[in-house]
Amino acid sequence: MAQDARIRRALISVTDKTGVVDFARELVEAHGVEIVSTGGTARVLIEAGIPVVPIEEFTGFPEMMDGRVKTLHPKVHGGLLARRDLPAHMEQVREHEIGLIDLVAVNLYEFERTVADPTTSFADAIEHIDIGGPSMLRSAAKNADAVTVVVDPADYTRVLAEMAKYAGATQLATRRQLQAKVYARTAAYDAAIASYLAEQLEQADASAATTASCCTGIGTEHAACSVDSASASAAVAAPAADSSLDAAAWAAAPAAELTLSLTMQQELRYGENPHQTAAFYRLPGASAHSLASAHQIQGKELSYNNLLDTDAAWALVREFNEPACVVLKHQNPCGSAVAPDITTAYDRAFACDPKSAFGGIIACNREVPLELVEHFADVNKQFVEVLIAPSYTPEALERLKRRQNLRVLATGGVDTPTEMEFRSVDGGMLVQTVDRVDEDVANFSVPTKRQPTDSELADLLFAWRVCKGVKSNAILIAKDQAGVGMGPGQPNRVDSALLACTRAEDTCERMGVEASGFVCASDAFFPFRDNVDVLAEHDVTAIIQPGGSKRDDECIAACDEHGIAMVFTGVRHFRH
Repeated sequence: MAQDARIRRALISVTDKTGVVDFARELVEAHGVEIVSTGGTARVLIEAGIPVVPIEEFTGFPEMMDGRVKTLHPKVHGGLLARRDLPAHMEQVREHEIGLIDLVAVNLYEFERTVADPTTSFADAIEHIDIGGPSMLRSAAKNADAVTVVVDPADYTRVLAEMAKYAGATQLATRRQLQAKVYARTAAYDAAIASYLAEQLEQADASAATTASCCTGIGTEHAACSVDSASASAAVAAPAADSSLDAAAWAAAPAAELTLSLTMQQELRYGENPHQTAAFYRLPGASAHSLASAHQIQGKELSYNNLLDTDAAWALVREFNEPACVVLKHQNPCGSAVAPDITTAYDRAFACDPKSAFGGIIACNREVPLELVEHFADVNKQFVEVLIAPSYTPEALERLKRRQNLRVLATGGVDTPTEMEFRSVDGGMLVQTVDRVDEDVANFSVPTKRQPTDSELADLLFAWRVCKGVKSNAILIAKDQAGVGMGPGQPNRVDSALLACTRAEDTCERMGVEASGFVCASDAFFPFRDNVDVLAEHDVTAIIQPGGSKRDDECIAACDEHGIAMVFTGVRHFRH
């Protein structure tokens, strides 16, 4: 196995032509390399005065079928795959007059960028699936013992520097690194194509099916899907979203193999702690208004922890059709509220826990006006790490400039999250569909003697949505459409309940309102009646929870003793 591999002939065929003219010129002028090229790349090089052998002259076969077939030829792949150390291979090279190719510089049709444009037709997307490019890259990479392969223009300088140092040759260690880079790129490329095709199938199935739900997008107002205190038939909306995978198909039969295509959005200063390296990557099927699609208008670079918290806050406000605001700190919503307008929603969310709101994230599901900015910046003097919303008024943006370090993100709209989520564990990956369920209040049950009142039901539905965003064991105490007390992440549910109630009472005392008339949401069932007893001691009048405990009867009896109404949803919402 030769350490050095002299480059005498190069095949160059690139979509991204950054630096290609300078690269080809130095190959020719400094090292006497013969350049074989195709189509548009050949034209660019010829116009720059660089001598080129057109691909059809090299293969003796014309490009055909609108360019679909031009490099898929034995003289190309034989020139790449022939092992220089095997006499039989070299004999066949001579017999068939195959010219050896020592370097391939190829980057692929821009499929990902093409399908990111919502106006792209399916037919146009298919035409942007590169066939010859990946084939050449894979052939060249397989034979990295002898062939240098470049898939990234950023590597041109590196290859030229090595050729200058080693008399027109590259080193095996370099070729091995470039080899690995090729297969990472082709894997990501194929994954992007597979994701797009799965999404198209899912959309076709959805359009062919009869739509049973009226609510097709969070943020869209539908009377039948709004929380209506006068109606017990309101739906907790959970509409479908675009997905990087066919989530329904995967849920029915999880794939034996799963390839993720991740594109770096940005390198981060560090991870959760300064000694950890971190970066932010985008999935190809990220929804149009996801965190990965958001535009940063101003502020410092986003940190790893900023992104985690912003993601949690943005996911939570997307649960609501009505104007909603969440103030989130360390993955938990310390403030949450809905209101007729977004500024009032912010005011009520901030009032839930002003102390914890310091250094938190603000997420809004409506355009942010100047008034809201003035309230958090001037009235409350709240220090905020990130503000995320669909959009901002010009006046709001002008006022935000006075806080240059504040990270301001605009999503351009509100939609539902990508349908699949991933979490790494040591040596592996956990994959699941996101926690989103169409929950119709008409299918909830009330096992207690007392039914919830209309106002209690409205608060229960609000609390049930917010509780999904609280770390389990999660208890959320709500009053008048605001989350006034939160008990997150305690090892037992009684402690979570006690913590949430204590915080709710503190909130009411601070706001000068009566500490009663609370409702409670629990992300999972109560294992014992002691949870109910604690809640009753703190003036909770209604509870919403999944049900399903072996001791449900004891909890129901406890509610009846205390005059509490309890709703069973039949669905658990753990968030670890």
